[in-house]
Amino acid sequence: MSVRVKICGITSPAQATMAQDAGADALGLVIYPKSSRHVDIQKATEIRAVIGPQTTAVVLLVNADEATVRRVITEVKPDLIQFHGDETPAFCQQFGFPFIRAIRMREGLDIDAEVSAYKAEGGFLFDAWSEDQYGGTGHQFDWSRLPSSRDYPLILAGGLTPDNVASAVTTVRPEMVDVSGGVESSPGVKDPAKVQSFISNAKQA
Repeated sequence: MSVRVKICGITSPAQATMAQDAGADALGLVIYPKSSRHVDIQKATEIRAVIGPQTTAVVLLVNADEATVRRVITEVKPDLIQFHGDETPAFCQQFGFPFIRAIRMREGLDIDAEVSAYKAEGGFLFDAWSEDQYGGTGHQFDWSRLPSSRDYPLILAGGLTPDNVASAVTTVRPEMVDVSGGVESSPGVKDPAKVQSFISNAKQA
């Protein structure tokens, strides 16, 4: 079975339609005001309306408060929440809603401890570490740090592009690859040719 592809940072219904037509398996909507790909809850709801049942709708949140998470679940109705900040296991689990836990690959990280603490049904997304940025850095980390055997879905992110995604898939063998800036013409604007190329190269690897 080929790797699944998530296109993150979708900012309009037209982009969502384009990415789905190109074969994306999942789309990510970023509700985080400090992101260049931020959409508010109303806009996220409009985008969600064009995401078909064959595509997984994911809302990415960074250190949102409990009320915001509940609003997203109720109003946007995603399939998964992606907790991408410093949220504790207890915070993520209190909603009884399936989630992806993002793990930023800082030095000295104990991956096994993170995985056992969060128990994320949607899997674990591994991204590059940045002191002041929660994702979307465009930087790649050392893939050899990832465990080769695991019992959870692994989502690979961080600096992926149409040029390196095939290598990423064959090296890491993730269940899903996640891209945002690597398929853009400018922040928040997806390039249809790059999206198509990324998905094709990932699936053929």
